Amino acid sequence: MSDKINRRGFIRGAAVAGAAAGALSAPSIARAETTVLKLQSAWGGGIFYENTQNYVKRVNEMAGDALQIEVLPVNSVVKTSQMQDAVHRGVLDAAFYVPAYWYSKSPTASLFGTGPCFGWSSQEVLGWVHYGGGQELFNELMDTLQLNLVSFFFSPMPAQPLGWFKEHITDASQMEGLKYRTVGLAADVLLEMGMSVVQLPGGEIQPAMKSNLIDAAEFNNPTSDKDFGMQDVSKHYHLASFHQSQEFFEVTVNKGKYNALSPELQAILKYAAEAENSNFYWHNTTQYAEDLVSLQNDYGVNVYRTPDSVMKAQLDAWDIVIERLSNEDPFFAKVIESQKAYAESVMNYLNLNQPDYKLAYDHYFGS
Repeated sequence: MSDKINRRGFIRGAAVAGAAAGALSAPSIARAETTVLKLQSAWGGGIFYENTQNYVKRVNEMAGDALQIEVLPVNSVVKTSQMQDAVHRGVLDAAFYVPAYWYSKSPTASLFGTGPCFGWSSQEVLGWVHYGGGQELFNELMDTLQLNLVSFFFSPMPAQPLGWFKEHITDASQMEGLKYRTVGLAADVLLEMGMSVVQLPGGEIQPAMKSNLIDAAEFNNPTSDKDFGMQDVSKHYHLASFHQSQEFFEVTVNKGKYNALSPELQAILKYAAEAENSNFYWHNTTQYAEDLVSLQNDYGVNVYRTPDSVMKAQLDAWDIVIERLSNEDPFFAKVIESQKAYAESVMNYLNLNQPDYKLAYDHYFGS
């Protein structure tokens, strides 16, 4: 009996002693502070601000306590036109916008999202960025401009509508002399078509058209246009255009802040963009389709497909703009040639392989 008691006591004592020794030998692990990046969006509401939040949500959920991004709405720290410089200087840690918003710094910037249509969509332009040398050319542009930035491109936008007019446009000749709102290289293209172009922020488009400062305008999509109230100043909405037939978002991060992150957190910033790339297309395309129907049924908007004569005139204008800027800037020409080589190869395959989806649509739903 006494042997058993002693043995049990020995086991209990050994267990307690072992636990105490383990507590003494275990290192004290201090929780690292959370890195917080302040990111300003080019939008303060609407579907594009929602897209900003969706990207940030993916980063925050994957990074956990290691990294969190705080979203700041438009104009919180600086104006949209100043966002890139603010990230470069470290006033902002990051920004969420489109390359066309800093087009004034270099026309080549517009080739990363709002350039000429070589028969491709936003999806293929992003393919060029990731697998056709586009990212390397963008990094070269950043070095040339001496900008302290790292950028990711994602979220392929459908082609942007030609937009809202005071009358139904049936021929390219009607575009002559119209005062029209757009941004980026599209401004150069439409100037070649004889239009007078005004570059305005999204929130100023509807008031400008209401007060007759402009005759016509585009922004990006049916949802944003409906939110801006364009249906209250025009009943003539024209879909399809080559002026901005492909575009996507850019998240830009201060290079010093980016380099200070661990490789794992750098990867999260990159791969969250790729995840949001798919979510954007699924989510936004569904919303755009619903709001287009609402514009027609609830607000009496007449929706037309832009006539071929206008789109052919746009392509001719693009030819002039491309030649002029290529002659002025060898780097612009270098990017154009890279894009053409990728588009010619990839679209050759896709054009041969893709069935006529409209044929199938008309078969089931009518023309």
